[in-house]
Amino acid sequence: MDGVMDDDQRYRAVHSRDARFDGVFYTAVRTTGIYCRPSCPAVTPKRANTRFFPTAAAAQEAGFRACKRCRPDLTPGSPEWNLRADVVGRAMRLIQDGAVDRGGVGALADAVGYSERQLNRLLTAEVGAGPLALARTERAQTARVLVETTDMPMADVAFASGFASVRQFNETMRAVFDRSPTEMRAMRRTPAGEPGAITLRLPHREPIDLARMLRFLGERAVPGVEEYRDGVYRRTLSLPHGPGIVELSEGPGTGHVLCRLRLSETRDLAGAVRRCRRLLDLDADPRAVTEALGGDPLLGPLVAAHPGMRSPGHVDPAELAVRAVLGQQVSVRAARTLAGRLVERFGEPLKPGLDDGLTHVFPSPDVLADADPAGFSIPVARGRALVGLTGAIASGRIDLGPGCDRDEAERGLLELRGIGPWTAGYVRMRGLGDPDVFLHGDLGVRQALKSRGRMDTLAWSPWRSYVTHLLWASLVNTREELA
Repeated sequence: MDGVMDDDQRYRAVHSRDARFDGVFYTAVRTTGIYCRPSCPAVTPKRANTRFFPTAAAAQEAGFRACKRCRPDLTPGSPEWNLRADVVGRAMRLIQDGAVDRGGVGALADAVGYSERQLNRLLTAEVGAGPLALARTERAQTARVLVETTDMPMADVAFASGFASVRQFNETMRAVFDRSPTEMRAMRRTPAGEPGAITLRLPHREPIDLARMLRFLGERAVPGVEEYRDGVYRRTLSLPHGPGIVELSEGPGTGHVLCRLRLSETRDLAGAVRRCRRLLDLDADPRAVTEALGGDPLLGPLVAAHPGMRSPGHVDPAELAVRAVLGQQVSVRAARTLAGRLVERFGEPLKPGLDDGLTHVFPSPDVLADADPAGFSIPVARGRALVGLTGAIASGRIDLGPGCDRDEAERGLLELRGIGPWTAGYVRMRGLGDPDVFLHGDLGVRQALKSRGRMDTLAWSPWRSYVTHLLWASLVNTREELA
């Protein structure tokens, strides 16, 4: 959305306190030294005193501190990084996923095929900050959540958030938020959650049809791994430092999803939150989708009938790919049954204290790649396809990570025996979070378009994943039809 805006247009958005642009750009005020979200309720600064930045990290690098009133660090992320398939978009997704904390800038640069110097120059030119500054902002935001929602000792918060030392943690929090961690905890508005659990609110842009999205996930819930009951979706997570469980539901008020996490290690908090955001497509800009599709003769009525439609992603692209193969040419119910059997036989059992009704973490590609296809309870050819797929993922021949090249990943999938355009497209849409995938060969899509003649699907770009979900939603009996 921000790509065609100039500073005068941004200032008009600030003057009107337009929340659509929260997280898309940030406004800094020279006279106060703070930066805000565009919708900040404070008195609008004079145009001559304002500067605009594409990221919070860029504002911080320029010496500005976060506004204590509008808390710009708590806005939804920019939808631009999911739209962009270039090096900057891939690098931003990897940084948000914690790649710099895990492997440093060198590993990040290797992942996108650039030198450290080239990547730093490119990111600074495009988003106003280099990889280290961007990762620092992510760490500070994670630390703020732990400070304000738990009673964890500050030293534990520091290391769980990715800081190298308590001193670095204290200095960063003071520089970013103009308060010490102790002061921030003393001023928190809600009491800490129960021991061992982290409860937080995930911000999003309105409108959102969360109830429909949670039902969508619930209808596909794999026994032992997921469950949906009374409007609450729960599932297990496979995280770098051990398994976890997430619970997602509609919270009080608007603009947030209630998220409750139980983690083996709090170091995995930032990664778990990013997975939940991808799962629920929380960085999407629904108004941009509506503006692009609402005037289409075919889609306009569907957009009006389903405000806030999202394109659900997934917490684990490899798991999604396996389930897509299991779901080939069978109903949703049958695919759930097959996946449940796979989990029961090959999944990782949860440790005591985490189970709480869920029993397993979905089996990893490494485990399935070494398994006998005869144990999958599916046709032999499909079992071989599953072994080939998981072997390619486990070996690194196919990269389905947050910073992967989506075109390259799709080509790699299509080269595998038993993987066709529908499966590769479904993985690209949900597993890789591509907003522009149209599943031409999908049964539900074909039914929805029946008798409507040939459509110019390119005209719906770059929102064709949302078109796919709108067409699915237009069908009365979808539950046994769609993957």
